[in-house]
Amino acid sequence: MQKDDPIWDIIVEEARQASIEEPVLADFFKASVLDQPNLDEALSFNLARQLSGPAVPAAQIAEVILQALRADASIGRSIRLDIEAAFERDAACDRHLTPILYYKGFQALQLQRVSHWLWQQGREVLALFLQNQISETFAVDIHPGAKLGSGIMIDHATGLVIGETAVVGDNVSILHSVTLGGSGCQGGNRHPKIGNGVMISAGAKILGNISIGEGVKVGAGSLVLDPVPAHVTVAGVPAKIVGTPREDSPALEMDQRLDAGPEKL
Repeated sequence: MQKDDPIWDIIVEEARQASIEEPVLADFFKASVLDQPNLDEALSFNLARQLSGPAVPAAQIAEVILQALRADASIGRSIRLDIEAAFERDAACDRHLTPILYYKGFQALQLQRVSHWLWQQGREVLALFLQNQISETFAVDIHPGAKLGSGIMIDHATGLVIGETAVVGDNVSILHSVTLGGSGCQGGNRHPKIGNGVMISAGAKILGNISIGEGVKVGAGSLVLDPVPAHVTVAGVPAKIVGTPREDSPALEMDQRLDAGPEKL
């Protein structure tokens, strides 16, 4: 937990304002944010509430989440960078509290960070239980073995699949129905490695143990089966290089166009 936490201060003020704007939800904002002492507690409360059931009550899930956050400070740093990523890149995100309360891509991502910590601790049974609950609740299936960077924005998220040996770098944006999957039935290191600043558009499928270089833009609906060098745009089935992004980090701009500017040609 961070002692000085500007993001949490912003979220608390946003919750107060939202309670005034919509009194019907005042109790919701009170329980979810205003009654919580810090961001870690608020996030664990909200995530546990969504995953809980008769077999595993919310209090137990919340304690597992807090255990991971207290043991690994990097998770908390990533959470805050993910909040900023959603706020800065998603035109529909007008408050910092919105991802915590409403965005299942953000919620699933933070729970995967917890399940990944459990996986690393050898608690694979609980990690896989969380994976299953995340998939059932959010329609997002990310294996707890996958390694995910910080500043990731997962937009809409429905249908997202990320396999066990996938690696996703920092400041990556991923839209719905994306697959980072294996190719064939072989074991071992079999999933994609995504570089920093990459944007993966809706419905793209990236398969096999291949590297996607930094600053790559992957067009919607593309099927990527071969390695992709840095700072190019790929599209099609199978995907081919079709240009060069206007941006060094397409994930930050979220420009879905495939054409390159004249300065890039």
